[in-house]
Amino acid sequence: MADLDLTSEIRELRSTFGDIRHVVDEPKLILEVEDLKAAAGDPNLWDDPANAQSVTSKLSHKQAMLTRLKDVDARLDDLEVLIEMANAEGDSGAQSEAKSELVGLQSDISELEIQTLLNGEYDSRAAVITIRSGAGGDDATDFAEMLMRMYLRYAERHKMPVSVLDTSFAEGAGIKSATFEVDAPYAFGTLSVEAGTHRLVRMSPFGAAGKRQTSFAAVEVVPLVEVTEAIDIPDNEIRIDVFRSSGPGGQSVNTTDSAVRITHIPTGTVVSCQNEKSQIQNKAAAMRVLQSRLLEIRRREEDAKKKQIAGDVKASWGEQMRSYVLAPYQMVKDLRTEHEQNNPNAVFDGDLDGFIAAGIRWRKRVQD
Repeated sequence: MADLDLTSEIRELRSTFGDIRHVVDEPKLILEVEDLKAAAGDPNLWDDPANAQSVTSKLSHKQAMLTRLKDVDARLDDLEVLIEMANAEGDSGAQSEAKSELVGLQSDISELEIQTLLNGEYDSRAAVITIRSGAGGDDATDFAEMLMRMYLRYAERHKMPVSVLDTSFAEGAGIKSATFEVDAPYAFGTLSVEAGTHRLVRMSPFGAAGKRQTSFAAVEVVPLVEVTEAIDIPDNEIRIDVFRSSGPGGQSVNTTDSAVRITHIPTGTVVSCQNEKSQIQNKAAAMRVLQSRLLEIRRREEDAKKKQIAGDVKASWGEQMRSYVLAPYQMVKDLRTEHEQNNPNAVFDGDLDGFIAAGIRWRKRVQD
């Protein structure tokens, strides 16, 4: 049996991984983790809950990155040992295992490489995603629900914790809108490239037979605001309404007026939350989302001022960024990056890695 030679592939991975460690600045990261551990061990830490939450959140995120770096480093070493043993013993099973591990390492190092491009001010944050149905009637509300499932499946694949805060069901099929948090390191930087208008083309299951229908849905992604930087919102700038939570078709899922809707009067921003057990919990969750959206509005205003001053005429985000075509052919295509996939079912089942990686690289080129 011929020896397995993956020398060039491993050399290339080690080179890429070395660049990643340099960009991440691993020695600095180790020092930051030690400092945060010391801060987290302070017996008086929780005297200031806001600061304590910030410290523990940063520690968790930085430890996760450090763990990934150490894990990949160890796996590269183990792979070389595995190949050497497989060749020495003529073990075809071990050779197959080594090939599979190489593919896994290539995928994980590619993810780390993409993450090094996420160096924006809020990229390391958790994300708040809102999906709204657009033009297209029942097809649009059904499409909005398909997109929601797609992102929930993506989060599940990547072990990203998700909390659904609010779902507004349509009278027919699907949903009018939904809001959920993805609480994982770099969730905002990763998923922010999904923001924009999504288009679905298919044979409508709701209309006349044999007729294609085009429908739209909008995806909004904002960074989750940290407690320590929460925007102060005067009471006279908001209106709070309470109502009874409901499920599909208006079926009552709560016998008290526990759902909360908050309207920010100056901007017209409306946030609702009905998935928590009490009115107090729903109000707190809704305020957190409102602050996150206002923070994003402020960030966009600042970016717009900078672009105006600099005369920046680069393409902006939004306006039909991706098409999902189910008829007369099968294809999902991102109109910004030209990345496409011919298996829409896999995409709707959460296979978004290729689109997200291409989007992050595209955004980096546009910004540079």
